[in-house]
Amino acid sequence: MLLVLSTYADAWLTQDLRERPQPEVAAENAPRLSAALKRISELTESEIDPGDPTKHARPTVEGFADLLVEGAEYDDSWSTFEVPARWRRLMKLVAGESEGEDYESTTEHPVRYALVRRGDQVVGYLWAAVGDEAAGYEPRTAAGDEAFEAGVPWVLSLRSLRLRGFRPMAALNELLGASDSSGSDSIVETTVYEAASLDALEELSGRC
Repeated sequence: MLLVLSTYADAWLTQDLRERPQPEVAAENAPRLSAALKRISELTESEIDPGDPTKHARPTVEGFADLLVEGAEYDDSWSTFEVPARWRRLMKLVAGESEGEDYESTTEHPVRYALVRRGDQVVGYLWAAVGDEAAGYEPRTAAGDEAFEAGVPWVLSLRSLRLRGFRPMAALNELLGASDSSGSDSIVETTVYEAASLDALEELSGRC
């Protein structure tokens, strides 16, 4: 008999799925998982065969390895996996062929950004690089699907400005205070902030 047990939660891990430490959560729940696995093994008279490691965790016979001492292999799944997935999701919502029409989507330079707001909620960040040809929109994870929907008109606005010859910082300045009339009812605030890197802004957008 083959029994497959899968879990899609982080209640047994010492870090949650965004790599935030949660040792107290693991300390309470990991022993329960270990006891359950042992009991299932006894009832089925079969050995536990841990699954393959994933970007978030390494299964073991007793549950999951302690990621706080596991090393660097699992410490940056946000940048490695989630950020590209978020960008692909956003671009799927944007109509039209974008090859060669958009600003660069990555940069090693600091970035300046403005909050994109829908009502009282911040849904994302419109940004431009200081020093190269990169600019874009970062959806704010806490805003859910709304963050991606609201970002579409701003991606299109950036595309239009690039085709008109605007450099990234000029494009950002052009959109400060602008409101979207396509249905998302979002606005770009006028205050400009600076992040040390795009990674730092992505961290901000994804973890708060």
